[in-house]
Amino acid sequence: MENIINIIVKDEENGSRIDSFVSKKQKELSRTRIKNLIIQKNLKLNNLIVINPSQKVFTGDKINLFIPEPKKTSLKPYKFKIDIVHEDDDLLVLNKPAGIVMHPGAGNYDNTIVNALVNYCGKSLSNIGGELRPGIVHRIDKDTSGLIVVAKNNFAHENLSNQFNKHSIERMYELIVWGKLRPQYGRIETLITRSSRNRQLMEVGITKGKKAITNYKTLEVFENDKTPTLSLVECKLETGRTHQIRVHMKHKGNNILGDKKYKKKYKKIKNINKNLEKLIFNLDRQFLHAKVIGFIHPKSGKKLRFTSILPNDLKNILKTLRNTGKKIVVK
Repeated sequence: MENIINIIVKDEENGSRIDSFVSKKQKELSRTRIKNLIIQKNLKLNNLIVINPSQKVFTGDKINLFIPEPKKTSLKPYKFKIDIVHEDDDLLVLNKPAGIVMHPGAGNYDNTIVNALVNYCGKSLSNIGGELRPGIVHRIDKDTSGLIVVAKNNFAHENLSNQFNKHSIERMYELIVWGKLRPQYGRIETLITRSSRNRQLMEVGITKGKKAITNYKTLEVFENDKTPTLSLVECKLETGRTHQIRVHMKHKGNNILGDKKYKKKYKKIKNINKNLEKLIFNLDRQFLHAKVIGFIHPKSGKKLRFTSILPNDLKNILKTLRNTGKKIVVK
């Protein structure tokens, strides 16, 4: 059965964006959720359907927001061992390996994290994120490893979504890039939009796109006659755009090691350590790992923070680089 929310705009709310206005009135719904409901034709303004979230509202306007009953999922369970870092009645924190996508999509409807969650949790997942994305509050790329948080009920989902929207979630990534970042630490703030040349890629936009902010710090630089110049970097996200770190590193001219989509052509070094060369050539993913995630628990209000060590394929490369000679960057 549909839930209908009725609101009338007051004088002090005159001229507000409709998604922002409804979000302030219905704090249990995230602004992203409200935007999606509007786009999906679930909101009427003065009895007329509105599909533009930025539509302005004025004194006396009548708003009817329809919240449809979530569709029942028909996802196929996938017997895949999930690495659970934390679990309680409201959420799960998982350590995702590289090579598996988050949720069903074109070409892969069965072997995803969502299918594995359905196998593990059954119906004990939030269902407001869409029929094919139960529990999914945020995503990391297929070939990125590390920590993700999953919602087991709608209350937790809305609460966590609001924390993501307010950029209060702590997210730290560890990566290795080609070359040396200049300056060695800083803040990258750009627009990110879909590439006009390849719709599977993202790029820094000049006049269009969504604001993206990445804070980065160089931890170590590896530079001698037996290694290509590589840097170990830590990135803290203020926003979470598609491929954000990968696009920002490419924008700086320091593509991530192993990144096939935003790749840099490898230049062979005459005296390179053969073991290191083999590890680099055999790396079938980008050297990008979601190392830390921190947030406020939706029910208890307690601050939670989790960390994840590098998986073996990345750890071996880093260990070999350190054994081959390095320059430590002062933090």
